[in-house]
Amino acid sequence: MAPRTFAVAASLMASFNAMAPTVVDASPPGSKDVTAILFEWNFDSIGRECTRTLGPAGYGFVQVSPPAEHIQGSQWWTSYQPVSYKIAGRLGNRDSFQNMINTCHSVGVKVIVDTVVNHMSSGSGTGTGGSWYTKYNYPGLYSSYDFDDCTSSITNYADRWNVQHCELVSLADLDTNEDYVRRAIAGYMNDLLSLGVDGFRIDAAKHIAAQDLANIKSRLADSGIYWKQEVIYGAGEAVQPTEYTGNGDVQEFRYAYDLKRVFNNEKLAYLRNYGEGWGYMSGSVAGVFVDNHDTERNGQTLSYKDNAKYTLANVFMLAFPYGAPDIHSGYEFSDNDAGAPNNGRVNACWQDSWKCQHAWPEILRMVAFRNAVRGQGVTDWWDNGNNQIAFGRGNRGFVAINKEGGSLTRTFQTSLPAGTYCNVQSNSVVAVNSSGQFTATLGSNAALAIYVGKSSC
Repeated sequence: MAPRTFAVAASLMASFNAMAPTVVDASPPGSKDVTAILFEWNFDSIGRECTRTLGPAGYGFVQVSPPAEHIQGSQWWTSYQPVSYKIAGRLGNRDSFQNMINTCHSVGVKVIVDTVVNHMSSGSGTGTGGSWYTKYNYPGLYSSYDFDDCTSSITNYADRWNVQHCELVSLADLDTNEDYVRRAIAGYMNDLLSLGVDGFRIDAAKHIAAQDLANIKSRLADSGIYWKQEVIYGAGEAVQPTEYTGNGDVQEFRYAYDLKRVFNNEKLAYLRNYGEGWGYMSGSVAGVFVDNHDTERNGQTLSYKDNAKYTLANVFMLAFPYGAPDIHSGYEFSDNDAGAPNNGRVNACWQDSWKCQHAWPEILRMVAFRNAVRGQGVTDWWDNGNNQIAFGRGNRGFVAINKEGGSLTRTFQTSLPAGTYCNVQSNSVVAVNSSGQFTATLGSNAALAIYVGKSSC
């Protein structure tokens, strides 16, 4: 690239040199691997929710929407068009961000930041923090020399160069092969680390070469920090998710796509070997979800609008031992562009169109189940050949799901110790006998979940 022609912001001058090779944290560290994605919640509301719900429920992580200054506008996607790396978006300033991290940490919840480093914005104007910008010129941060030479939109996903050098929906594409750009991005991420951030979700990672991301990660103060990368699988495409597993977790979109198909048109019995058995990435490096902010809008996955099927799919995901699960928690919408209610302020769940899926009782109570059975494989699988399934997690827990039109009454065989258990799905008591058996009735579109350590409701 041509020599730089303007001064570099002082905070970026103190960048980090390459460190030792990246140490991959293949799944979220610690004993709690469930992430609540509080999409477009403001930082003050997230802090309150960590104390009120996430910490007590056993969530290990909360993921927050991009905090960097971005273009103005009410649409949710304006958060994904940064214009500087100041913490000055509509969700809160630097102080509120810091307070959120401290509050969440105080109740054992770690913080993951949705991080936009593939591109900047389109258009021109003044950002949410007062910064003036035009496309390809972000004073004190980037100039035209720092963007890829291809200034047209991506047109061919079978062409690696086109995918990783041209523009995603006309957004200014950063040249992440350039040393200055790498230092600038690392400077932003190191700033977040200095505030206590515990991990990163790399937005649009597919559009950044894996080696570029590896270089950026090597410059971080903690080069082994947890991160997950958005690399959407596409059959026959030039860029594949497995290229990125050396950097950290990769989101396995096929998991969510196939769950929609199974729950809508096929049989839950097919889920017996879900995960690697379906050709997915190793569960040790896979981030999984039922839906996210994009797919609930484009219809590629289930969403809150699918009601019981959506709930049961989340129950299955939290019960089954594949990948590190994300619970998407957003808001009702009819316009796919609509931004968050109240500019991201959540006064209470299930008010002002906030859906709070992370707090739905059927989903919320499965977080503690997952924590209790961590490390245990599938045992005692049963299905009726159709849409009634049950399985254990070693000798620690047992789940049954009924997606039939009628009720299910059955004596289930488990590997659980004899005793009394609370079915956390209905707050009813289940008695397991000395042979590991119990009898229960599940209504239509209902589930059962019991685990060692939860004996009373």
